[in-house]
Amino acid sequence: MRAWASQLVVWVFLGFQGSILASEWYAATNGTAAAEGSRRSPWDIESALAGRQPIVPGDTLWLRRGVYRHPFENLGMGWPVKLAGRAGAPVHVRSMPGEQVILDGGLNVQSPSSHLWIWDLEILVSEPRPAAPVPPDPTYRNLERPWGGLNVYGGGDCKFIHLIIHDNSQGVSWWAGSTNSELHGCIIYDNGWAGTQRGHGHAIYTQNRHGVKTISNNILTGGLGYSLHAYGSRQAFVDHYRVENNMAYDAGTFLIGGAQPSRGIRVLTNLFYGMSVQLGYSAVTNLDCELRGNLFVNSRLTISRFARVLEQDNWLLGALETRPSGSRVVLQPSKYDPQRAHLGVLNWDRTASVAADVSMFLQPGDRFRVLDPTDFFGDPVLSGIAHGDPLVLPTPTEFTAFVLLKR
Repeated sequence: MRAWASQLVVWVFLGFQGSILASEWYAATNGTAAAEGSRRSPWDIESALAGRQPIVPGDTLWLRRGVYRHPFENLGMGWPVKLAGRAGAPVHVRSMPGEQVILDGGLNVQSPSSHLWIWDLEILVSEPRPAAPVPPDPTYRNLERPWGGLNVYGGGDCKFIHLIIHDNSQGVSWWAGSTNSELHGCIIYDNGWAGTQRGHGHAIYTQNRHGVKTISNNILTGGLGYSLHAYGSRQAFVDHYRVENNMAYDAGTFLIGGAQPSRGIRVLTNLFYGMSVQLGYSAVTNLDCELRGNLFVNSRLTISRFARVLEQDNWLLGALETRPSGSRVVLQPSKYDPQRAHLGVLNWDRTASVAADVSMFLQPGDRFRVLDPTDFFGDPVLSGIAHGDPLVLPTPTEFTAFVLLKR
């Protein structure tokens, strides 16, 4: 008994010591690799993300405000990221609270990254898209701009949280080398480019074989390719996806499926507006998929050649079908930030505004801001102090999405 008690004391001490030893580091646009990594002496972003600085499990790397412009490279995929935490002690990479951090050129997450949480960054490419539609080119060199976006080639148990990803050649490129990871609460819009045959570049292009990839609580809209392109050839795998609580609207096809049979596909409580949703592609037989609690408005759903399909509590309303009266509000709080939620309003009567009940999220006395997801750092659509009354929100179209912050 005494030995067990002594061992428990050691475990508690080590856990407490680990929390004490967790450090906060800083990088800035004017930082250097030889700096201390402190507020007054910040690192450069390249050495900090590439694992060349003493960042260990449990540490946080704070990025200071500003535009971090990656050196122009045709098809450049941004700064390599090689940071490893451990279970219960992830490495966090975040913008400083209240500071806008723009990564102009993208991120490239590689092994040995693991237990890495990347938060609250804006990822874009500032070079303009080609002025005219681009003919097919397997090398993509004729784009004459960096690829940009969030590119995830490796790493396990990582989380990509509340990122704003827009105007890249592709929003998120998320491959089979990344396992048991999650994309949560991101706003992904207006990615891709015009081709002479069709639009290219997707909001999310992904493949998966081992572990589960979770795509949750994101807003996807606009762009010139697919919204979700979970797709692969006969040599690739599109297995084990949990797609949950997303809002996808006025965007390209939302596809999960390829030439290889898919399995373990779960599509839960999402809202789709004005788009096509397709499960299964060219594989002769897929294994299993589950669709529960989804809203499909002005959208088409196709389920192709699955041996087992569980469909429950989905609601499909076609573009020509009679609308209900009034409105419907969909509120999706963030799993990682109790101060944040995504809000969707279906305005069946097409009135200029809708009174949205958000009392399950806002309490009387809370300060709040309502933001346009495609203008996140612009002026709020609405702000003030909650009094327990519904929020009167402008609704210029039948469906409008917002970001709701308690700050």
